[in-house]
Amino acid sequence: MFDDPLMWARLQFALTAGIHYMFVAFTLGMAPMILGAQLGATLRGDAARMAAVRFWGGLYVVNYGMGVLSGLVMELQLALNWSGLNDVFGHVFSAPLAIETVAAFFVESTFLGLWIFGWDRMNRWAHLAAFGVVTLTAYLSAFWVLVSNGFLKNPVGFEMRGGVAVLTDPAALVANPSALLAFGHVASSTLLVGGLVTAAVSAYHLRRGDDPDGMFGRGVRRGLLVTALAVMPTPAFGGTQYALRGAPATSGQTLDEAEIERIEAAGAGAAPVLADIGNAVMTLSWLLVLLLTSVSLLVWLLRGLDRWRWFHALLVFAPVLPLAASVAGWLYRELGRQPWAVRHHMTTADAVTEMSGGMAATSFFLFTGAFAVLACVTWWLIARFARRGPEGGPLAPAPDPGAEPASPIHTY
Repeated sequence: MFDDPLMWARLQFALTAGIHYMFVAFTLGMAPMILGAQLGATLRGDAARMAAVRFWGGLYVVNYGMGVLSGLVMELQLALNWSGLNDVFGHVFSAPLAIETVAAFFVESTFLGLWIFGWDRMNRWAHLAAFGVVTLTAYLSAFWVLVSNGFLKNPVGFEMRGGVAVLTDPAALVANPSALLAFGHVASSTLLVGGLVTAAVSAYHLRRGDDPDGMFGRGVRRGLLVTALAVMPTPAFGGTQYALRGAPATSGQTLDEAEIERIEAAGAGAAPVLADIGNAVMTLSWLLVLLLTSVSLLVWLLRGLDRWRWFHALLVFAPVLPLAASVAGWLYRELGRQPWAVRHHMTTADAVTEMSGGMAATSFFLFTGAFAVLACVTWWLIARFARRGPEGGPLAPAPDPGAEPASPIHTY
């Protein structure tokens, strides 16, 4: 078992993908929160609200750095560990990834740089527009990744020519129901992450009696409102994906039904059990988020959001729930496809690169070890800056040495 390169390659991809997606969920969840906060601050010309934007934006930037690094490693291991998949289907499923890298990721990074270094150097509306582009391209990036992933789960829009898949219908690839439904599910579920991260950090400071200019009082309300709006669409999009689970993948079909049944009977292994565990964790986490949301709305109605310390203590740990649901959901989605790399067309065993078990194990320990260290450092930095508040964040303005005393609030 331990000299099986397929086992090591699958385990490596599962762990690195799970870690990577936590940062993706943070990015997609926080971007609309920051954009909405900056829009409000810009419309009002409010320096205190803009200081809050700097604070939340600082957490976003720290997370973004790790998200970029882990995303690049994800694409690198796709090329190194899964050459069988690339050799046959690379012209189809790699096309959306190329668009994501060139048209979305580079644009997003460029405008995020303008936003980070453009404070007090850009017109306030241009500065707001820069983060608008960041938010839009973040979601476009996620969409193109899901187009690629959706093809693996529900292969459409291609033909097999000389043993190689050729893209024949780009529109079918983009409109793949597997990709569109997954995008809706990801977009709504990441809002749960953004809403509860905002509420949790705000609750931490409210519990300590630290609320400069009411920024954390606004934060806990905004975070819980977004959570309440996203809590029902999340399972609605997720549940509709069940309709595709039993549908045959007929585009470019090369295997007959009997062969498909034989492969699925012989090759699934422990995948169905692990997929069911992922589904159970995802469902339980969402139910707890729904319960927490209901309690939060009741506390809001009773005017306890700013005063009830027990409730603040509860909220501090709330982001664990949507993050656990997100990772478990990906586990359920991906293991539910096994033993197929491309459903009904290529098995995972045929997709993996030919290599020794020792080489695969070495790759596993190097990649996952580095990922674990970087992830821990990144989350520690996010927690550290979150505890510091608006004066100690990475985007906090430098204090004016001539001011008496130095003001933590920057005039925008």
